[in-house]
Amino acid sequence: MESDAKRGIWRMVHAERAALADDLARLDTGQWDAPSLCEGWTVRDVTAHLVDTARTTRIGFVAGLVRARFDFDRQNARGVERERGASPQETLERLRRVASRTTTPPAPLDTRLVEEVVHGEDIRRAVGLVRSYPQEAVVRALRLQARTPESFGGAKELVARVRLTAADADLSIGEGPDVTGPVLSLLLAVSGRRAALDELDGPGLSVLAATS
Repeated sequence: MESDAKRGIWRMVHAERAALADDLARLDTGQWDAPSLCEGWTVRDVTAHLVDTARTTRIGFVAGLVRARFDFDRQNARGVERERGASPQETLERLRRVASRTTTPPAPLDTRLVEEVVHGEDIRRAVGLVRSYPQEAVVRALRLQARTPESFGGAKELVARVRLTAADADLSIGEGPDVTGPVLSLLLAVSGRRAALDELDGPGLSVLAATS
């Protein structure tokens, strides 16, 4: 039986997918083609990636990784190509269809929050949209990134050198000189989004900037 904690995480994930779909419905064709904060991907590419990861099962992830010769970038690129569809409207419809799915790759469930929040910002910041994310979702995502090795897209090694302190949440993690700012900006920065660095402050910022 699924625990209350897992159901709570999935509710947050589903809410983020639905909110992103509503925001995407407001975009024009040019905005769909805009470069996102995720290097090398357009807004539409990131949306297709979110569709692909929402469809991914534990077995499917392993099988896809084998087909990609254990190259994560190649696996992701194939997923984007598979889920883009013939038009932005089709990409959006595919996102709506997977919004309530509860399948996941073989990874901690909080990775689904990292995907939705970080990639949600990859899209929104590229086209001038703003969302007020539930604090719990962002905090859980940042905590996961802080304990995930860099080789898996996390920031475990980084937080051994700096202390991340949220100005808008009860959160302080890591060792070393302090980096302070909104919890969303901290999450984006440790996830490699340099656009968030201007929203942070503190003596540890130079360390963070050197690794983002």
